Amino acid sequence: MTTPTRTPAAIPRTSREIRLASRPTGAPGAENFDLVHADIPADLADGEILVRNDWMSVDPYMRGRMTDVPSYIPPFQLGVALEGSAVGEVVASRAPAVPAGATVSHFAGWREYAALDAAAVSVVDTALAPAEAYLGALGTTGLTAYAAVTEVAPVQEGHVVFVSAAAGAVGSVAGQLARRLGAARVIGSAGGPAKTAKLLDDFGFDAALDYKAAPIAEQLAKAAPEGIDIYLDHVGGDHLEAAVAAARPGARFALIGAISAYNATAPVPGPTNLFQAYTKELSLRGMLVNSYFSLFPDWIKQGAAWLADGTLHTEQTVVHGLDHAPAAFLGVLSGANTGKMLVRLDSGGAK
Repeated sequence: MTTPTRTPAAIPRTSREIRLASRPTGAPGAENFDLVHADIPADLADGEILVRNDWMSVDPYMRGRMTDVPSYIPPFQLGVALEGSAVGEVVASRAPAVPAGATVSHFAGWREYAALDAAAVSVVDTALAPAEAYLGALGTTGLTAYAAVTEVAPVQEGHVVFVSAAAGAVGSVAGQLARRLGAARVIGSAGGPAKTAKLLDDFGFDAALDYKAAPIAEQLAKAAPEGIDIYLDHVGGDHLEAAVAAARPGARFALIGAISAYNATAPVPGPTNLFQAYTKELSLRGMLVNSYFSLFPDWIKQGAAWLADGTLHTEQTVVHGLDHAPAAFLGVLSGANTGKMLVRLDSGGAK
């Protein structure tokens, strides 16, 4: 016999979720999203839990999932709630290993409540760091930065490192990690004087290039006159071409993202100087963070210690309310965030 799991005073009958209404051509807009009410299950099966989401992440990779093309992760489905990383409190449980009151991370964001198999969540230690940190520095964001500088394009003593989109969630952490690993010079690009100032004053970069102010290739050549050894690419396009031009022989590139092309409506041409990758014997290596999940325990242990002692600086751009999640996502694509873009949920729309 199934035991009722709903506490009428605590758990509503419905909650809100964001669904994909239509697939965008070019840059997405508010019209591509629907905010709807969905039923919350009255009962849970054995092994299931009900999570009230408190925080959710919006990330550039989600743009690719809005298009119905084969990729490393399935596309979002029309009329179905979107997915993404979230953290929240377990408010009902039929899984002894994940009791009510636990804080968990999972992949059922874009909604206020989520009924999940307990095997699909990870319990997080909020005594180690705030819950939202597990969506940023202690989540896949931080893990991406860590894997990039230790495994994909390992930074060594004396290296000159260039990080594009360096004021963003991954780039801001990666630059600091490069410094810890002994980089002699860390250069970052960002859009606008406020962000470039952040790179220098808060994130510890040696040079900050404002890609809105002048061609990035010219700026990089001046910032690294003897060339670069490591490039962490989040942009593609002109940044990748500039990095190829500035690379020393044997330089290593971690190809993490290419946000400049995410809204393209036609095939995007590659760097015009790609042949230099041959003659300089460059290593250009793509990366997907899920290939590095085995590093998570080590990263959380180390990253949490650096967060606690203040030597790892992070920033968040926080948008409040599920109804504003689409705008937050669009803001990530246009560079509106410094550090990690997060949505702080409330259950005000639940009933």
